This record gives sequence, C-alpha cells and structure tokens, in this order.
Amino acid sequence: MSATHTLDGKVALVTGSARRIGATIVRTLHAAGADVAIHYRGSAADAEALVAELNGSRPDSAAAFAADLADGATIEPLAARVLEWRGQLDVLVNNASSFYPTPAGTITEAHWDDLVGTNLKAPLFLSQAVLPALRDAGGVIINIVDVHSTHPLRDHPVYGPAKAGLAMLTRSLAKDLAPEVRVNGVSPGAILWPENEMSEDTKAAILDQVPLARPGDPADIAGAVLFLVRDATYITGQIIAVDGGRSIGW
Repeated sequence: MSATHTLDGKVALVTGSARRIGATIVRTLHAAGADVAIHYRGSAADAEALVAELNGSRPDSAAAFAADLADGATIEPLAARVLEWRGQLDVLVNNASSFYPTPAGTITEAHWDDLVGTNLKAPLFLSQAVLPALRDAGGVIINIVDVHSTHPLRDHPVYGPAKAGLAMLTRSLAKDLAPEVRVNGVSPGAILWPENEMSEDTKAAILDQVPLARPGDPADIAGAVLFLVRDATYITGQIIAVDGGRSIGW
C-alpha cells in the first residue's frame, strides 16, 4: 500500500468492531477514506447503528457482517461475503477477542476453544481466507495483541498464551507473506476497563504500573492502527505497545 496519506478506494475488514475499541478503529479508518466491513458476533444493534452513522456521512461506505469466529466453519463464509460486497480487500484488522478469567483448576475445553479460537485460531484462518485478495491489493494485516502476551495476568492462563500465540503469528505471517502483504500488531495496555465488574483498588493497582499514570483511550489504539496501515510502508513484523509505558518497567 503506497504512502498516499489517504485510504480512498481501500476496503477494510475489522473484526469485533461494533463496539468499544473495534468501533473506534472502524471510525478512524473510515475517516481516512476507507470503506469498512464491520464484523460482529452478538452486537447486531450496535453494528447496524454504526453502519447507519458511517453511511450517513458517506453513502454506501459501510456494511455489517455477523459471524461467530469461535466456530471455524463461519470464517470462510465471512470472507466470501465481505469480498462479494466490494470485490476487494486491502486491510484486515483482527480485533475480535474473548477475554475473561479461567483460574487453574476451573478451565474447561469450552474455555480453551473460545479463548484460543477467537484470539489465535480465527486470526490465522481469516487471514488465510482473504490472503489472495490481500496479495492482489498489496494489503495489510493488523493484529490486536495485548500487553499480557508477554506479561502474565493472574487467573488468565488461557487468554495470555492465546495472545502470545497471536504475537508470534504476527511475526510469522510477516515473514511468510512478504513482500506482497505487510503484517504488524498493536499491543494495548489499560485502554478500556473490562465490562465485568472491576474494583477501584484493582484499577488503581494497574495504573500504579503505568509510567504515564493514566489509562489510554481507544483513539490511541486506532491511531496506531492507522499509522501501520497507511503510513508505515516499510514496517512489517512489528508489534507496537500502546500501554503508557507499562511494559517497560512492569
């Protein structure tokens, strides 16, 4: 993808993008000129509202696509529907992610299948499904990793390894898909607090580990994604930590 400083005429698929960080990534890529495919699993109303918002500012520039990426059988049909929508794909952002604790002694195969399926298996097989289109476009894959891919989070012994696998997948695909396709990652720290209950003491303890002493904003992640997609034409195989410095002194 050339350094044109615009994504006009480009098409991006962002998984898990009806809400939260994913929706901000979608809005950012759309504002830069891209048409956007908004993938969701259960947030149909949020996805349709986002589509309406974006199409209101630029007609026929966004569409929503449902799929449960933990079910591998949905991945190739999702890719086919997105490619049928626009006939091309320039950007894939693997953002969809299940996240919850699985303390040792309580882990089930269902936990494994969901956490590894959404965080590692789906990015691999979705990347593979759209690879011909990305090669034709000279496109980009961005994987949303996690600071906990390198620093274990207590009671998350399935989620952390899944994200660690995604980090290695990022580097592996960067080597294997070059020079046609660039592959990079963004590794968020404390950006949005989990939607499940988290105590103020826990939040304070996390922020004590952050040199910048504050949580980040979804726009920080989206800005890094935009940089890697649009401007970083000589960067591949890299994972940018967007964590307020948390990973340097943890």
